[in-house]
Amino acid sequence: MLAPLSHSSLAATGIYRAQVFCNSIQNANAPIAAAPLVRITHPFHPLSGRKLPCVGERYNRYGMTLLLQIDDESVCSVPPQWTDVVAVDPEIAMGGHRALFRVVDLLELVGLVDRLSKRVGRRA
Repeated sequence: MLAPLSHSSLAATGIYRAQVFCNSIQNANAPIAAAPLVRITHPFHPLSGRKLPCVGERYNRYGMTLLLQIDDESVCSVPPQWTDVVAVDPEIAMGGHRALFRVVDLLELVGLVDRLSKRVGRRA
């Protein structure tokens, strides 16, 4: 029988226990008296356009996600930005949803490409 690894032996091997990132107070199966309906607005989500009851929130390393009840047995996790909970970006609304990219996203992409090209230049 193998002995359990101690914290110091885990650190020596480079293996660490995963931190707990979900800190929601509510359980996904806990009934909520007046669960608000949330519409999924992301155009590529399979449930786009459907209104689903929000049964909770979860927080992880990427931020908050909403737990939406699909049916009696299924709950999906969706970022709030993909729902009508978050107000529509004014740039997208003014463009009539025609723009493929937002200026902020393009500027972020320029910064990413710049950082990656500098990293590749150092290796050569």
